[in-house]
Amino acid sequence: MQASGWRCEHRWIYLGAALLLVALMVGGLVTFSKTTSSVVANEKADQLATQLEHAGYPAPDHGTIVRTLGTDGGLLCKDPGNALIVAQAKVALSNGAAGPGQRPVISDNVAINAAELAVSAYCPDQLGAFKKAYGDLKYADTVKN
Repeated sequence: MQASGWRCEHRWIYLGAALLLVALMVGGLVTFSKTTSSVVANEKADQLATQLEHAGYPAPDHGTIVRTLGTDGGLLCKDPGNALIVAQAKVALSNGAAGPGQRPVISDNVAINAAELAVSAYCPDQLGAFKKAYGDLKYADTVKN
């Protein structure tokens, strides 16, 4: 028999309780940080939706904005002047054909204005780079309501 109060069969109970407590603390910290970031993402999504509605554009579903742009704007804000991102945007503004039939078109300014509102809501410091990258394109009122 041992002289101390820690008997062998109780040591595992104490060790298990300590590990469970540490696991719960780590889980609580992770949950807290996710909740904080989701609050910020929801606030920015609300701001963007309000800006889109004031500009007369339909706002996407709130959850879609949160999942797509998160707290930092995602790829939209990473580097809006990046050559690959600009090239992909220009392809999206083409006539929709594939291969040799694909041609640039004069696009409606709705898409670029909505993207500019998103950049201003999520990363206003990148607005200059965004305008520089897309300002030389020709736009017109081509979509009929």
